Amino acid sequence: MLLAGMVATGTTSCSKHFLDEELKSSYAPDNTLVDELGFEAASTGMLSIMRNDYGNIQGLLATFYVGTDMAITGQPNTTQAPYEDYRNLNSQTGSVSTIWTWNYKVINAANNIIAGVDNPKAILTPQQRAFYKAEASFFRAYAYNQLSILYGGVPLIKAPVTVPRTDYVRATEAEVIQLIIDDLTFAEANLPDPANVKKQGRINKFAASQLLAEALLRANKPADAEAAAKRVIDGKFFSLTTARYGVKASLPGDPFADMFTYGNMRRSQGNKEAIWVIEQQYNIPGGGSTEFDQRRREWGPFYVNVSGMKVCDSLGGRGIGRIRPTNWWTYELYEKNDMRNSPYNIRRTYYYNDPASAKYGQQVIVSGFDTIQNIYAHTTKWYEFQPQDIQGAQSYKDRIQMRLGETYLLLAEAQLLQGRPADAAASINMIRARANATPVQPAEVTMDYILDERARELTAEELRRLTLIRTKKLVDRVRKYNPKVAPTISDFNIHLPIPQSEIDVNKDAVLSQNDGYQK
Repeated sequence: MLLAGMVATGTTSCSKHFLDEELKSSYAPDNTLVDELGFEAASTGMLSIMRNDYGNIQGLLATFYVGTDMAITGQPNTTQAPYEDYRNLNSQTGSVSTIWTWNYKVINAANNIIAGVDNPKAILTPQQRAFYKAEASFFRAYAYNQLSILYGGVPLIKAPVTVPRTDYVRATEAEVIQLIIDDLTFAEANLPDPANVKKQGRINKFAASQLLAEALLRANKPADAEAAAKRVIDGKFFSLTTARYGVKASLPGDPFADMFTYGNMRRSQGNKEAIWVIEQQYNIPGGGSTEFDQRRREWGPFYVNVSGMKVCDSLGGRGIGRIRPTNWWTYELYEKNDMRNSPYNIRRTYYYNDPASAKYGQQVIVSGFDTIQNIYAHTTKWYEFQPQDIQGAQSYKDRIQMRLGETYLLLAEAQLLQGRPADAAASINMIRARANATPVQPAEVTMDYILDERARELTAEELRRLTLIRTKKLVDRVRKYNPKVAPTISDFNIHLPIPQSEIDVNKDAVLSQNDGYQK
């Protein structure tokens, strides 16, 4: 919950209650979660934790891509280094603890709201109780989904933690998945549809439907997952972006690129494909994360290191090159005419742009190390430029968390798992048709093909490590597509280690470590 100072003034008396404590100097659940205003403050706090996620720490976002089939390290960083050589990934790796802690912060914030809603003394209408509980249930499920994919079974905490505990035990992964399904089922039933969302940026019921489809796939319930995905598609609130729109519609480009143009990403800005968007805004109080949002910096190459190159908006602002796509992604993944491979969506060619350079206007040709960190093919999805911030210290670009393109891929996965490759192919071809790509044939549809298509469609949107672990394909695909990392990965790296710091303080119960990892 966001904390805010309050000045308490008053007079004293000789009352025998003079020494009774009445907390007025700060907000706490007991004195805040009493009415709609208090629950709005609690929700704001929960959403603030959510917004300040992995993108704020140098290299932390990269750990979801480096060491997968998709990326290697461009500019080295100690945070992402253990994912470049899995032999160095252990229970004391800092990112392992940071990711664990962030998710449990989300969970505890959600639990505070859920407990407050269940308090009969809270002054709320039945509709308000249902809404705040549904919203908190969604975010609790979101965090538990990440935790249980990355670590397997984890401690299940369903109530606010108000005093230190040292007796946690791990629930089974199946038990965690069931809580996720229960939370999302409630959220879907009680969140509003997009037309009735009261505040811009808040989630709607179809975000719960989409995450529920994924959770049901994890629970090996593909028929139920298919139904959940179809509820999003059949809801008629969303449609694939097939025509130009928005602030650059009159400029060269294509519909796919329009979705990721600054000023186009929200539903209110014309993006009818977006299901859930985390909204940020330049030069507005609270418009950015409390720390640096690193997405543009980590995905963009460090092209300003090349003599004759200057920071500019057409290159997306200043990148630092932490996430360098693999050769598989760069050279093998896309058909030439796939819209997602167009120059508006993947930059492959650079030209010297410093007028003071003798090479001004010529194509940049580099070799060796420069192609690892400074000049390489990369997605333009995170392009953003603020002329007042040449160093690119902060990003205020919106983040599309869920959109309809992924819904069709979840639907295809559910159909394939039911032994219906023709239906799966039809679902995949909905997005391939939008991309002007060759239709896939039923005989070609496998889980690996769906993962390939997710890479084509969702590069830099999905957290790739989560997808590969969820589908049990991380190790196989690293060995196949990431030759730099392949020799170091072991079968047990399918999960991250439980943070040693959590094991050490848990003195009154055994918090067991994942197989293969040592202290």
